[in-house]
Amino acid sequence: MGSITRSFANNITTSGILLPASLTNNSIANVTSYNASVATGGMVLISSQTASNSASISFTSGINSTYKEYQFYFIDIHPRTDAVNFTFNLSTDSGSNYNVTKTTTAFLAEVTQSGTFSGLNYQTASDLAQSTSDQRITTNIGNASSESAVGYMSLFNPASTTYVKHFISTSQFYFPDASVDFTMNMFVAGYGNTTSAINAVRFQMSSGNFDGTILLYGIV
Repeated sequence: MGSITRSFANNITTSGILLPASLTNNSIANVTSYNASVATGGMVLISSQTASNSASISFTSGINSTYKEYQFYFIDIHPRTDAVNFTFNLSTDSGSNYNVTKTTTAFLAEVTQSGTFSGLNYQTASDLAQSTSDQRITTNIGNASSESAVGYMSLFNPASTTYVKHFISTSQFYFPDASVDFTMNMFVAGYGNTTSAINAVRFQMSSGNFDGTILLYGIV
């Protein structure tokens, strides 16, 4: 017991503060809750919006300095127009304008249902170079009843007034091409080239309306 006590005491500062090394899987038993001020990690659902033949979904609240990372999850995004792109843009004025200058990069992995063709290619048509245009998250999504896209996007430290605003997105979608159907996995990353705080994000198709759900999480 003496050695255990001495080991624990060595991990207490002269001010009575426990050092990280004192907290291990074996040093605390039967913990049922933590003080509310202790960050335990995880995702906090901020809001959810569902499109039903909608032109766009905009998140104009909940994006602030509370979290250093925000994640958007896209569930069964289904365009009403065939072969269109799912896109997003950023705002620094709570959604009055979605026109943040962006520099981005994109690449795509693909394979046909039959497995007769596969590829990995850079998406020149999907990248932006100091442009205020909407950024593609997917390329052409089919609009047949079973066709849709899913994915997620992380936006980092949007409330910063020092740094540009980095983002990373991954999407998976059904791409119809004449008689050949593809599964496509698209990766997009880049930054909003502004030191103003980002406080709103808009999602829409490159043309036409869409259905689907988008969830906004804060990452603790």
